[in-house]
Amino acid sequence: MPQECIFCKIATKEIPVAALYEDEHMVVFPDINPVAPIHVLVIPKKHIANLLELSPEDASLVGHIVFTISQLAPQLGIAEDGFRLVVNTKDNGGQTVHHLHWHVLGGRFMTWPPG
Repeated sequence: MPQECIFCKIATKEIPVAALYEDEHMVVFPDINPVAPIHVLVIPKKHIANLLELSPEDASLVGHIVFTISQLAPQLGIAEDGFRLVVNTKDNGGQTVHHLHWHVLGGRFMTWPPG
């Protein structure tokens, strides 16, 4: 775990968050700078810098995370109308925290292109 990684500190509970869901692999919590009425972050507890750093062993972790997001959508109130998943990768992709994470955005119509 990199010492400066804020998401690692959240995963280890060094920094507390109002978790909406947590299991042994991941934590889901509200984004502190929401860009939609529903904006939560989903982080793996394992430190992975970005999508390009995934190993073959991480395939089941990613599948678990995406499946869990689908199961949380009704609880978040976004299943019926839909939502957007965003994974920013590296600086040009808009990644500001270099720990793999998903943004779940919902509660409004999403425009295209996004950025």
